[in-house]
Amino acid sequence: MLVLAGVMLVEGLGPLLLPKQWQRVMSEMAHQSPESLRRLGGCLVSAAVVLIWIFSGAA
Repeated sequence: MLVLAGVMLVEGLGPLLLPKQWQRVMSEMAHQSPESLRRLGGCLVSAAVVLIWIFSGAA
């Protein structure tokens, strides 16, 4: 549950601190192809897994 709260905190910083830029980025992302978004999502998930593995002490 703590991890979910952390994700919500990080995700909320964009619209809270930089609403106009956040709207622009979201608009640009809405016009990306599904393949581009899937690649971006895959990169983010891979990076998250690596970071979790490193910081969990499994390294």
